[in-house]
Amino acid sequence: MLKPYYHKDVIEAGCDEAGRGCLAGPVYAAAVILPPDFKSELLNDSKQLSERKRYALREVIEREALAWAVGYLNNEEIDRINILRASILAMHRALDGLKVRPEEVIVDGNRFSPYGNLPYTTIVKGDGKYMSIAAASILAKTYRDDYMFRLHKEFPAYHWDSNKGYPTPAHRQAIRENGTSPYHRLTFNLLGSTQLEFDFE
Repeated sequence: MLKPYYHKDVIEAGCDEAGRGCLAGPVYAAAVILPPDFKSELLNDSKQLSERKRYALREVIEREALAWAVGYLNNEEIDRINILRASILAMHRALDGLKVRPEEVIVDGNRFSPYGNLPYTTIVKGDGKYMSIAAASILAKTYRDDYMFRLHKEFPAYHWDSNKGYPTPAHRQAIRENGTSPYHRLTFNLLGSTQLEFDFE
């Protein structure tokens, strides 16, 4: 069972991102403020859930959260400022969209940049520890998946309906055969050559 909060008696927003390790498409982030009495035995890190459960939980989160918002940066912005900064800026954009002002932010991972004067805490594997971060991971993942399904219809050769832009062997083979699309991140190691590569998921 995930913990309901990191700090008690404050309005706490959980933040997470999705798509950081992809070769194509945007990086998405979400910010979620849950009510103090929110309960869900199914809620978990989005990577631990089936697609069906993620979308079912998204409906619950959007209905019951005190506030939620999603932000993203496209592949051109990622290439311009790098993926770490883009991931953090996507979280800032999600926080910008909240209709309730948080008093504290908890973030999945170990890197963040100040958002105004709000205190924040980074939590490694926080999406498997705290409800609001897990909820944010589900929104970020499902909204990004929705976007990649739409891109797949435009560029079916890359099979983004199944790989969602991640560096699968099939995705890299499609790049070899078809070249890059307008949605590929050109600063990334697209073909999996001898360059050093990091798995951010």
